[in-house]
Order: sequence, then C-alpha cells, then structure tokens
Amino acid sequence: MIEYVTGDVTKPIIGKQKVIVHVCNDIGAWGAGVSGAIGRRWPEAEKSYRRWASSKDNPNVGPKFKLGRIQLVRMDRSDENITVCNLIGQHGLRSKKNPAPVRYDAIREGLQELFSRGQVDNEDTVVHMPRIGCGLAGGSWDMIEPIIREVLSDNEVHVVVYDLEQRR
Repeated sequence: MIEYVTGDVTKPIIGKQKVIVHVCNDIGAWGAGVSGAIGRRWPEAEKSYRRWASSKDNPNVGPKFKLGRIQLVRMDRSDENITVCNLIGQHGLRSKKNPAPVRYDAIREGLQELFSRGQVDNEDTVVHMPRIGCGLAGGSWDMIEPIIREVLSDNEVHVVVYDLEQRR
C-alpha cells in the first residue's frame, strides 16, 4: 500500500518502526533537498554517508559505495525508532549537461536490497519517503511509483509518501 500525505518526511508518525528512504548521489555530496533536511535533523545520517563515500575504494568498510546500494543508519533517539536509508540512486549532480541524474535501475536495486535485508517485512515497520528521485535528481514519479509498488507495496510493505505543503 502506498499512502500519500502532506507533511514533513523528517517527522514521521505512522508505524512503530520507521525507515526513511531518500535518494543520495554517487559522488559523496550532501546538503541540498531532502538530504539537507535529514542532515539537519539527524547529523549522524550525514556523517555516516560521508564516511561511506570517502571509503568507496576500501573493500573492508562494508557495502561498496556505488549506484544501487543502500546504507542503513539507526538514529540514536530510541523513542523515535527511526532508521535512515541512504539510497544511492543519482549519478552526479544536476546540471545543464546532466539534467536528470536519477538512475531508475539504481533506485529499484536499492529498494530491493532494503526489502531483502528484512528491514521492512513486518507489520510494525513503515517506510517513509518523499517522492524519491523527483526533486534534484530530476526523475519522473510516473517511472518511480511503479518501482515502489513492485518492490515494496506488492510485498505488503506499508509506504508513506510525503509532499510538502505548498506555501502561498
């Protein structure tokens, strides 16, 4: 099931266990868009991502830092029960030469890894996300929503997608 809400993905309230998925780039840059908001709320998510990115050539550090991989960072505030999922689904940064750095296959691969790790396959866990890959990554929700349905919601994972309230 995909549920759409208006609100802030950094303040999830549904689910005993909450996994916040957002798309990161494959060059180690952080600070804009949803990543920036996550980093301000949970600095440990950004620090873990930067350590992971800086160790991309070190096979002893854990999963290789590359497109399609994920990093799960459990937040220390035990009362929130939140894990941030840094999903590498964007190649480089958006520019005139790279107007849509989103990589749909990488998003699919990352969500499949999240599901296969058993992090989201119980009724107490809810996956929260913005419209991943559609902001600074330049992707199309018409391409991404079916991936989320196939990988997560068709496997009975509850997904909540956040749209920010439009300012007037």
